[in-house]
Amino acid sequence: METKKKVSFLDFRDYFQPFGYFSTNQVRIWNEDFDRNNIGRWVKQGKIILLRQGYYSFPSLLSQPDITFYLANKIYSPSYISLETAFSFYGMIPEGVVSVTSVTSRKTQSFKNPFGTFSYRTLRPELFFGFLPETSRLSENWNVMIATPEKALLDFLYLNSHYSTADDIAELRLDVDFMSEIFDESRFDSYVARYNSKALAKRASLLKGVYL
Repeated sequence: METKKKVSFLDFRDYFQPFGYFSTNQVRIWNEDFDRNNIGRWVKQGKIILLRQGYYSFPSLLSQPDITFYLANKIYSPSYISLETAFSFYGMIPEGVVSVTSVTSRKTQSFKNPFGTFSYRTLRPELFFGFLPETSRLSENWNVMIATPEKALLDFLYLNSHYSTADDIAELRLDVDFMSEIFDESRFDSYVARYNSKALAKRASLLKGVYL
């Protein structure tokens, strides 16, 4: 019986930590002889962190800025940051948010781990647009895919159809300065057309009436 080659944790960490996370598939590609029982043992020892089934990171990265955005993209893909998290990121709302909210073309899902709570809402594949890479402050080599402000608003209105009146939309408390100075109305309108939804177009018009 072939014996698995021993790999020290330090060598393992030095290789994978710069990526910010790793999956069991990545480990297999890196070293097909690696004994995956090491991963379970290192989790129990607190040397690595389980993000979700098959995805892991390192405790030393817990304090790194924007690591949660980066991990949100990676542990459930394809996905991009949107909704309340994007609102907070752009300064569109006065309060911060606890969980990291994303949209995905896969089924709705959520994960909780020491890095935080990661929530994903489902959009149809044809609505998977309007996001851009933002260079994470964690590393100039890592990009975080995040909705433009206009797309984040439309994702929110599309997925939260109960925001159906001007009073409902006013409850979002969007920053007036942001809406008057940064919000791109022409981009917003072009995105609305791509949803091809009369109901969304009505809510988008209400939003413009309240804030513009």
